[in-house]
Amino acid sequence: QSHVVESGGGLVQPGGSLTLSCATSGLNFDYYGIGWFRQAPGREREWVACISGSGGGPGYADSVKGRFTISRDTTKKTVNMEMSSVQADDAGVYTCAAVPRTCFVVVRGIKTPKAASEYEHWGQGTQVTVSS
Repeated sequence: QSHVVESGGGLVQPGGSLTLSCATSGLNFDYYGIGWFRQAPGREREWVACISGSGGGPGYADSVKGRFTISRDTTKKTVNMEMSSVQADDAGVYTCAAVPRTCFVVVRGIKTPKAASEYEHWGQGTQVTVSS
């Protein structure tokens, strides 16, 4: 069976840092892109970041660019997302998911994240609470 499992959520102060991890099993880790989504109460699910498979690189939503860093640990088959300078708007349930090959498509000449419907395996989510 193919699984992705998130961990690392918890309470973080505004301006603080937190690292989320997405452990994978039962899939070709190098082939799949691993993305992160989040959803806060009353908001739609938001794509946050993704690191492509097949040797591809990362991409970020504008809202987290410069503050979050996604990376791939091949030996552990785990993707980490380091969150720094955390803001109240960063709170929510974070879910990781696996998408075949790359995280992005080119739409009208612009690199665009693949739709959530393209992702094949989803985790259960981990809660991030931002509070002082």
